[in-house]
Amino acid sequence: MSKTLVQPIGQKRLTNVAVVRLKKHGVRFEIACYKNKVLSWRSGVEKDLDEVLQSQTVYTNVSKGVLAKSKDLIAAFGTDDQSKICLEILEKGELQVAGKERESQLSSQFRDIATIVMQKTINPETQRPYTISMIERLMHEIHFAVDPHSSSKKQALEVIRELQKHFPIKRSPMKLRLTVTEQKLSSLLDKLTPWGATIISKDEAENQLSVICELDPGFFRECDALLRNLQGRLEILAVSVHWEGETSVDNYDDHHDDMSTKIPKETTDSINKLTERIQKQSISTEKPEEEVKQNKCGTCNAIVGDSKQYRDHFKSEWHKHNLRRKTRQLPPISAEECMADMEIGDLHAADLKDYSF
Repeated sequence: MSKTLVQPIGQKRLTNVAVVRLKKHGVRFEIACYKNKVLSWRSGVEKDLDEVLQSQTVYTNVSKGVLAKSKDLIAAFGTDDQSKICLEILEKGELQVAGKERESQLSSQFRDIATIVMQKTINPETQRPYTISMIERLMHEIHFAVDPHSSSKKQALEVIRELQKHFPIKRSPMKLRLTVTEQKLSSLLDKLTPWGATIISKDEAENQLSVICELDPGFFRECDALLRNLQGRLEILAVSVHWEGETSVDNYDDHHDDMSTKIPKETTDSINKLTERIQKQSISTEKPEEEVKQNKCGTCNAIVGDSKQYRDHFKSEWHKHNLRRKTRQLPPISAEECMADMEIGDLHAADLKDYSF
């Protein structure tokens, strides 16, 4: 019996490319682009389409080189013009990235968000900004997850609001110069007082009064609208104000006494607790040289001790229970939750077939 050698024809295999995917009318369409060019095109840096697309061809699977059918293109886009369809996919499609590349992008954006938070916040006790490492540690404590589809500034403001619920941290004030006429000064001061603004100085020149103050950024829009209504002028002197200069050993006690009279006792206590917690975390992260190597069970997502405890753990009911959960694509549970589930199973042995972990 003769055998025919079948070779695939008409397949154009593309490797080392960035794929942009768009699903429309139940059909997946893909285009092959050069790496690092898609974001440049969307941001307006790159203008030449030929520098972005490897070929002006629409695929259903780029990696296998399967071209899209004309009837599918007409049904989804209303035309079979490949150039127009490529532009629409390039603008509206989702850029496919590898796992390591995605992890690198999320890590970079996490760092950017932490930097913005550091620039916009201060410690209410020292009036100084927190360090970047401390901000990142606090973000991990509140289990913050980066959204790659949202801007870093928007996420940073959300992080600040969330951190204020758990830690002593506040927005650094803006330094503004507000200029109004003498007749409207009282209206301006009546608004600045409930906003908690700190007036630094007042200057008078040519029937106009200039007030330099520090204001919480949350009231900036209202302040701007007020100055427009009063036909005044608003000038931003500093976006973020924090205490500067070095504190010597001689005047540290005096400075500390002055600050303690301004800050409530509850805030001071919470700041001390935060400092102690961060110090404990930093100590726990440092491994002594004599420390025994700790083994981690990936199935139970827990540290189980040295090699002997590690072997005993694999024979435990907790590990077997999590193995059964893993086969059902369920997340692992702690040892306490496992014991509770086993007790429930004993109480309802007759209904075990209907019981789901």
